[in-house]
Amino acid sequence: MKSLTTISRIEVLQRRKEIVRNPLPFHHKNFQKYGDTFRVDLGRKNRWVFTKNAKTIKYILQKNHKNYGKSVLQTKDLAKYVGYGLLTTNGGFWLKHRRMIQPAFHKKKLANLVHIMQRAIGTELKLIKENEFQDVYPLMGDLAFQVVAQSLFSADDLHIKMRRLKEITNANQQMLIKEMRLPYLKWWFRLNGEINKHLKLTEEARALLNDIIQKRIDLGQEKDDLLDMLLGARYEDGTPMARRQLIDEVLILFVAGHETTANALSFTLYLLAKHPEIQDKLYDELRAVSLDVEDKMQLLGQLSYVQQCIQEAMRLYPPVYFIDRESIAKDEIDNCTFDKGTVWLINLYELHRDPEFWRQPESFLPERFDASNKKDFSDYYFPFGAGPRMCVGNNFSMYEMIFTVAEIMKKYRLITEKESIEINPLITLRPEEVIIKFVSRI
Repeated sequence: MKSLTTISRIEVLQRRKEIVRNPLPFHHKNFQKYGDTFRVDLGRKNRWVFTKNAKTIKYILQKNHKNYGKSVLQTKDLAKYVGYGLLTTNGGFWLKHRRMIQPAFHKKKLANLVHIMQRAIGTELKLIKENEFQDVYPLMGDLAFQVVAQSLFSADDLHIKMRRLKEITNANQQMLIKEMRLPYLKWWFRLNGEINKHLKLTEEARALLNDIIQKRIDLGQEKDDLLDMLLGARYEDGTPMARRQLIDEVLILFVAGHETTANALSFTLYLLAKHPEIQDKLYDELRAVSLDVEDKMQLLGQLSYVQQCIQEAMRLYPPVYFIDRESIAKDEIDNCTFDKGTVWLINLYELHRDPEFWRQPESFLPERFDASNKKDFSDYYFPFGAGPRMCVGNNFSMYEMIFTVAEIMKKYRLITEKESIEINPLITLRPEEVIIKFVSRI
């Protein structure tokens, strides 16, 4: 049996300010120095393991997934703010809800939503300020949030409530990041009332969603949106979700559904702005199609290069840049033994840039995802996770991003003067100041 290098708690404490600000350089240095898997002494009997090993990741997420559940980072820390649903639960409870909710995100069901989605995108893109440099991240954040809101509720009179819901989700995320990166101060956050203040915000969000749901039920009309699908979903015994559970699932859809998409869109637009030649190729594809057609699903099939650009952006900047898992039982991986309760932090950011798997890994090359290349990336490309816990909304998110990029690139040429983009690794991988100018092609 081989043993792994352990990063000492002393080193972690010495570099805590750097790690709190951005942990990725610390991890990169250690992957280079100690290989693709190493331990970090963070307490809990030294059971924290970081990996970018493709075989290990596939083993944990797919081959032996039954032995690896979500860790306390999600099942307790995140769950107290967003509830207990698909994102934050394990075991039988998770499986029962996955089977119940997944049909709502089937491609045939989503075909009914794409018109709502494209209408929301068009409304938000009218807010673009032409011919001046602006930070597109707030714009993409509002767009993604409104797409989720309209797809869930298909109502135009919820702007005030949706704005408040977004304020709450953003505030609670900031609090959660403080707790995760400064765990030794949790006692103080409890004592000074910060945690309790944010838990009250969560209850406000629940009350807001409950009011929307009740009004829909009282209305007695079907709108063929996601809320209708969730209200109509049934467990295997024919019973519907309890109201509190329904609210949890809707809240999680807002939290998980809008920020990851906003991040991916912002990174994609920046990379396109940096590469005018790729913009030209993308525009050539878009000139050959009409975006204003009835059959939106057929249109998606005609936007292959748009999808390749998004896939490549999500390789370089995966919104979910870490996946956490905790072992249910003792296991052996790559000739190493790991105890029950080992917490695995899977680094997708490093895996997606590993030169062992990617030619010119730091370069933006959308063509690598062209179907004609006939290369299977499934062993080392996980933008939506992998295995049974792969993101249930992956198709929804991809459709939204394809429509958004297509609408923007058909109308505008993108320009940026930024040589590089700063990243802010929070719960998701967020960009800092994506400064772009939109120049009309007309």
